[in-house]
Amino acid sequence: MKLIVQIPALNEEQTIAETIKAIPRRIPGFAVVEVLVIDDGSTDNTAGVARMAGADHILRMSSHVGLARAFSAGIEEALTLGADIIVNTDADNQYCADDIPALCQPILQRRAQIVIGCRPIDQIDSFSPTKKALQRLGSWVVRRASGADIPDAPSGFRAYSRDAAARLCVINTYTYTLETIIQAGRKVSRWHRFPCG
Repeated sequence: MKLIVQIPALNEEQTIAETIKAIPRRIPGFAVVEVLVIDDGSTDNTAGVARMAGADHILRMSSHVGLARAFSAGIEEALTLGADIIVNTDADNQYCADDIPALCQPILQRRAQIVIGCRPIDQIDSFSPTKKALQRLGSWVVRRASGADIPDAPSGFRAYSRDAAARLCVINTYTYTLETIIQAGRKVSRWHRFPCG
């Protein structure tokens, strides 16, 4: 089994090395763990720093295409590279890389095809009351539209089985997080949420 951890990044030379180095390279259930950085047209040295930090693959977009398109390009590249499971995380190291093995477990155990890491939104001090309210509202709307009980729909910390990843189609140019849940809620029957943070 091959796990690819993909990291969309735009001008993240200050944090990308720490994010990559935190990713566990030995995870039970996987023979190979690789890191794929999608450089979304960075104007700094994100790609160079990522390579020096140990990224196995760098996919460089010719210009800034936005998070949704960078995410989609990463999924396509990870599938081409033979990923059995794809984990998506943020380049600013906001998610705990030590949670990656647990995030993958429901897929390895064939209990889920998609797992979303759910942050304790109400306990995040850096989120304003307005942002917390919008997070709750957005998650409620997505639950209604998708039928999937996901309390933190905007979370970018996710694991996808190869089959689920191959069936995603992102149309929105701004964000993939909500759209992919709504699509998958209609196409994928097995979900799991994982408390993170």
